Amino acid sequence: MATSDRLPARARLLRAADSVLFERGIRATPVDELLRQAEVSAATLYAHFASKDALVAEALRIRLADWRTVWDQHVVAAADDTSRLLAVFDALASYRGSQHPPARWCAFLATSTELVEASEEIADALAADTALLTERLLHLSRPLAGARAQDLADQVLLAYDGTLAGFLRGHLDAPIDVGRRLAHSAIQAHVRA
Repeated sequence: MATSDRLPARARLLRAADSVLFERGIRATPVDELLRQAEVSAATLYAHFASKDALVAEALRIRLADWRTVWDQHVVAAADDTSRLLAVFDALASYRGSQHPPARWCAFLATSTELVEASEEIADALAADTALLTERLLHLSRPLAGARAQDLADQVLLAYDGTLAGFLRGHLDAPIDVGRRLAHSAIQAHVRA
């Protein structure tokens, strides 16, 4: 790549963080590996981010913004209330399809698992992801389940989380299809009730 075509250092750091940290592990990946991947010095890293945790938090915030955009598109394109609620699975398929190669599972769940006592900035990014999922699923469940919307939203969230875990385990042929079917069964049970 010609020098003029090269991404700025900050973008290279974020790309390295996204491609390495969430696959290999945040604590298992030394800063030196990030510097090598991004082709920057330690001084450059700390000029853009106060710490490795700050880099992780920003990479998570960018992922969340990208994920929200994809999910928004699928909710808007959905034809009915059931399709709007199930759009989380359509969005997951699109989002994974846009990654090269697709992630092992979920950067947010991986980070939550690895960093039980995360720094405040990482904890805030994780909380934002959880809030998006729980609030939107509840909102989309209300037209279908009324007073029982929280139950339905919880069931869809569990099917979604199980779908992500299915990728990690690698034993399901099509985790998104399985998760979608589970969520659809939950919707049907609530609509009939």
